[in-house]
This record gives sequence, C-alpha cells and structure tokens, in this order.
Amino acid sequence: MRTLIRDAQVFDGSGEAARLGSVLVDQDRIAAVAYGDDALAGVAADRVIDAAGKTLMPGMVEAHAHLTWGSSVEKIYHQFILPPDELKVAAWRNARVLLDHGFTSAYSAGALGDGIETELARAIAAGETPGPRLIPSTLERSPEGAEGVDTGDVFNGRGPAAMRAFMDYCKAQGIGSVKLVVSGEDALKPGTAQHVLYSDEEMAEAGQAARELGLWIACHAYYPKAIELALSAGARIIYHASYADSVAADAMVAAKDTTFYAPSPGVSIAALEATPPPHIDMRSMKASAAERMELEAKLVPALKARGVKICIGGDYGFPFNPIGRNARDLAIFVEHFGYTPAEALVAATKLGGELMNLEVGQVREGFLADLLLVDGDPTADVAILQHKSRIVLIMKDGALYKAPAEVAA
Repeated sequence: MRTLIRDAQVFDGSGEAARLGSVLVDQDRIAAVAYGDDALAGVAADRVIDAAGKTLMPGMVEAHAHLTWGSSVEKIYHQFILPPDELKVAAWRNARVLLDHGFTSAYSAGALGDGIETELARAIAAGETPGPRLIPSTLERSPEGAEGVDTGDVFNGRGPAAMRAFMDYCKAQGIGSVKLVVSGEDALKPGTAQHVLYSDEEMAEAGQAARELGLWIACHAYYPKAIELALSAGARIIYHASYADSVAADAMVAAKDTTFYAPSPGVSIAALEATPPPHIDMRSMKASAAERMELEAKLVPALKARGVKICIGGDYGFPFNPIGRNARDLAIFVEHFGYTPAEALVAATKLGGELMNLEVGQVREGFLADLLLVDGDPTADVAILQHKSRIVLIMKDGALYKAPAEVAA
C-alpha cells in the first residue's frame, strides 16, 4: 500500500519551520519527502490524501508512560491498586487512549503488575490491540528506605547479588527498561525525596548487569546523590531531578550523549490545579509540586541550553492527571520552561524517537511512517494537540489508525 499525503505544512521534527510539502508512504516506511507546491504530483499511489491547510508531523512519544496507572480521560479510578483482571482491562484501554491522542510510541516508566506490560507490548506488536509501540517495564523496584520509608516492591532482596538476580529476572521476562526508584517521593510521603534507597554497590551491579544483558535502566531520582547513582548505573533516562545542584547538573551534561531527562511536570501542574473532596488531603502533594516547578523552571532551561536531551512525559494516570492529557506537557514546556512551540514539538517527537532508539519521531525518508495530520498549526500553538478531534489522521507503521472522514469513507 502506497499512500501520498499531499500539500501539507510539514513539520519534520528537526525543529526547522514547517514547509509546504508532500510525503509518500510505502508499506511501513516514509519513501519520499518533497517540498513545494504540489510536490510528488506525478507519483503513483494507492491512496491520496489532500492535506491542504493542515500540518503533517511525526507521531508523538510519551517518555514517562504508566499504562497500568488506571485513570484515563475515559475512566477514572479512585483507587490506585486494581485487581489483576481490572488492571489488565485498564492497561489495554490506556494504550488505546494514548494512541487516540497522537502518541504512537511510549517508553514505560514502570508498571503496577508483574509481566503485564510485556504481554501488552506483544499484543500491540501483533496487532491484537491498538496502542503505541511500547518499551515495556515491570514493577517499579524500590527498596525500603534507610529510615524505614516503604516506597514500593522489592524482588530478590537487597545487596548486589539481589540486584543481579532482579536484572536476570527482567531479561527473562522480556523487559526493555528496568525502573529503579532511587529517591523517595515527597508528594506521597513528605520528607522522603531526599532519601537514597539504594547503595553505591547495588546501583553499580545493576548498571553492570544491564549492560551485559542489553537492558535499559530508568531512574526516579530527585536529589544529587540519587542522580549520581543513576548516572553511575548508566541510566537511559532520569525522571524529575528537581533538586539537582550544580555538580549534579554538570554530571547530567557530561552524560548528555547517553542519558535522557524527563522532568515530568504534568503531574505537578495537575496536582496544583486539583480540587479534591474534603476527605482527600493533597496538601503535601501540592506543596511538593509548587517547589518542584519553581526549581525546574530554572533547571530545565539551563540543562536544555547545555545540550541535555529533554523529553516530555508527566506521570499521567492519576485520577487528577489522567492518561489522554499527555500532550499537555508540550504547553507546560512552553509556558513554564521557556520553550518555543517548535522546541516543545522536538521534545515530543525527535528526542522521543532517539530515546526509543527507533527510526521514529521524524518525517524523514526511510523512517517508520508514524505520522499525525493536525487541523491547525501546532508550531504556533501546541495546545491544539490536547484536543484529539484536531488530530484528523493517525498513521502508525504506515497503517491508518485514524483517517479523515473522506478517506475513511
């Protein structure tokens, strides 16, 4: 199947201004990109889509995905942990919701059930259920803190040997990225973000095992020591890092060729805006969110200016921050971190594709045909991407998941 998308304003993901052009898709790849009025007019295609007045751009990449965090714009759960059967229903729904909103790839930041994301990733790849291409993870592994702070689940106990055993377990399960919670979390347990939950030896062994097994590591890390440990383990991506000092920032810059960063502001903004019922106390979460946003407003632009690869992704899946609102991160990057709309789009496309280590995130010959056609100009106003009705075409692997009405007919 050859599809020609004609006369769109093409934003190719590189950061260059959108230009009038046409794109030819052959099977699952972008076969040609040409610019100018009526470009590729003489090319034979099985299907021609007139995109005049619309913007063609790469599919977006969610770099901090929690598909097993149940709440989405279609269904809100007021409990965090779900029974296994319902958890699977929610995860499958959330994958489809994420794709519905223009995210054609997702890098998992941890799951609430063991093995569920590997099953989901296989089902998506096989075409059994709709969803973004997925780098799957497992239960977030977070040991008991030094002062008895219970932050999550531990497989295989403590110590370097236990870390090695856990990494072997993840490899056998088909995990792509192992989520390690290296810091506590003030939003959930005040005063714990500065706690370091792993030893130097444990993180060193995790990093060595990951390299040998071909696994990636994603780290939840707030304070300098946790950031240091994440980098020492060769983390593929670091989340939050809000309290990074100058030494930690320098270390992140030194690792910019191998380690990505996602500040994850979506959950902070949503927490600040939330109006919970009287029996839900969000005061600690709101205080933490306000402090983090103030710090990140300085940290993120500084790291960006020094070449750190910063991706979008904002802990979506809470009832006050449901999956389906993920594109809001682009507007937050513009409003709070000083990005231009084009820079925010690059964070959501090109840099996300580099994080995935796949040929996605750019409108470029030879790349996988993951494309969006948008009614409007997101290079002028990224907020339009928050409205799925404005995304009139969603293509993944060259197949039309969503098509304009005239094409669908």
